[in-house]
Amino acid sequence: MKTQCITLSLLLFHFMVVAQSAELEKRNGYKDIKLGSHIDSVKECSFKQEITNKEGQVLKVYETKHSDYLKIGEVKVDEVELTTYNGLIYSIKVTAEKDPRLMKGMEMALGKAEWDVRNDQFFWKATSLLLTFKSIEKNKVDLTYTSYPIVQKMKSDLKKKVEEIADDF
Repeated sequence: MKTQCITLSLLLFHFMVVAQSAELEKRNGYKDIKLGSHIDSVKECSFKQEITNKEGQVLKVYETKHSDYLKIGEVKVDEVELTTYNGLIYSIKVTAEKDPRLMKGMEMALGKAEWDVRNDQFFWKATSLLLTFKSIEKNKVDLTYTSYPIVQKMKSDLKKKVEEIADDF
């Protein structure tokens, strides 16, 4: 009987985790900004800066000030920053006011978050993306969506460049 209860509990936990990641997969980004989509699909987007990651790849950072993105319910959003690789949205960073309703709403929609001790942040994980929730200042939080397929493309492109160098010897 005891092993049946444990098995049932594990199955329920598994289904809850699958449902959570399914909802995160379905949303695939912030509001109508979708990870992996082209930067031209974002309303009122403007170029902010160009950065180079530690592997030497060039990423472009954009921001949008469109009114559709500046509120989450009643919570004020200060900034929406989009990082792209080859024109595709790789990361979405939303900086908002710290409000306990924000985390409660996210857990209601996406399920209970996990805690990352090393990075001092909460996170939700799905097959193709990661969403982190981190306090950055006394009154601000960052929500960061990261696309795994774009990360894999970046790694693949880097590997191709290394192979081209190796072939050139």
